[in-house]
Amino acid sequence: MLKGHNGPAKFFIGLATVVGAMMMLVFGVWMRIDPASFAEFAQFPNHIHFLHDAGVFQIGIGLMMLCALVWGDVLSIVLIGFFVTNSLHAVNHAADLELGGSPQTWWQLGLVSLLTLAGLVVHRRQVGAAQARAKAEARAEARTTAPSAAQRSRVRM
Repeated sequence: MLKGHNGPAKFFIGLATVVGAMMMLVFGVWMRIDPASFAEFAQFPNHIHFLHDAGVFQIGIGLMMLCALVWGDVLSIVLIGFFVTNSLHAVNHAADLELGGSPQTWWQLGLVSLLTLAGLVVHRRQVGAAQARAKAEARAEARTTAPSAAQRSRVRM
């Protein structure tokens, strides 16, 4: 990642990304597991379901930020982030049914998560196949342009 960046810039960008991601993850997990405490800290109304949702969305953002540091495939990062966030969102809707909302929402969100996961699997397989083809083509090109043993021995003479 960060091709063309110098060492200090890479360090600074990485640090800024990790600090931002950790903040998102810490507050997101806090909102998800103890919404009342977070609401008191943030001086927000204690609306449990909305704090649960805000928490999982922040977890998803933090996850995507960390993935971006180690993975150059933007589509994979987005699909993973959406899959995790939307799946946790579905869990929120199932767990918070007694607070209101439609009883169908959790499984509808879950179906979209499964569709996204399937899209990610197909995408990653295609990326892997393209990388394998590129390596095979590079090896074939190297064989056709490299001098043969007979040609190398003639050069030494």
